[in-house]
Amino acid sequence: MKIEPFGDQAVRVIFGDKIAPSVQFQINQFLIQFDRSPFHGFIEYVPAYTNVVFYYNPFDVIQGGRKDCSAQRQVMDYLEALFKRVDRNSGNEGKRRVIHIPVCYGGIFGPDLHEVAALHHLTRDEVIAKHSSPDYLVYMLGFAPGFPFLGGLPEELATPRRATPRLKIAAGSVGIAGKQTGAYPLESPGGWQIIGRTPIPLFTPKVNPPTLLTAGDLVKFDPITEAEYVRLKEEHS
Repeated sequence: MKIEPFGDQAVRVIFGDKIAPSVQFQINQFLIQFDRSPFHGFIEYVPAYTNVVFYYNPFDVIQGGRKDCSAQRQVMDYLEALFKRVDRNSGNEGKRRVIHIPVCYGGIFGPDLHEVAALHHLTRDEVIAKHSSPDYLVYMLGFAPGFPFLGGLPEELATPRRATPRLKIAAGSVGIAGKQTGAYPLESPGGWQIIGRTPIPLFTPKVNPPTLLTAGDLVKFDPITEAEYVRLKEEHS
């Protein structure tokens, strides 16, 4: 673990140098402990694949802490002490929450499915089978509220982003970009290769928590028919 300044009002805690489930698990364990006792002056944290950035108000940190050293030093000392207290071997990665997300692949819901299949010399059904086979790890949420960055995409499905991004991608669209797969919680522009769509809302502002997924979850995509999509869409409207 490495702690370093990240500007004059933030500190970055680095847990590893590569994207891996074990690193994500350490980040989760650390943040669970941090949430129980955040430091005075804390504003927010932003987790990524291998690190977490902690933002703070330096005036509040000084007011609620020591007067003999900088706010940055106090925050770094606090996070280092917290890291030493966290049992990074506790728990079990196998106990992660598994969320099943139904997806209607191809057609109007997945306009790029045929291109992905052609690029990899696969049939439509082979792409669907390969994409819906793994349990994907949610490494983090970002880009848009509730947008999951998922690890575990089969290498044979890795596909470059579209040369020309779309101005509108429907909420619930499931796509591939490079070695990543994910799902759009809201209608937005984007350049991912869209292969399907889920009728299940990924972001509901009036619900607590508002996001269906959280970092550390496992996602399983379940193929459904268009008729099932319509039925589930009506149920969640």
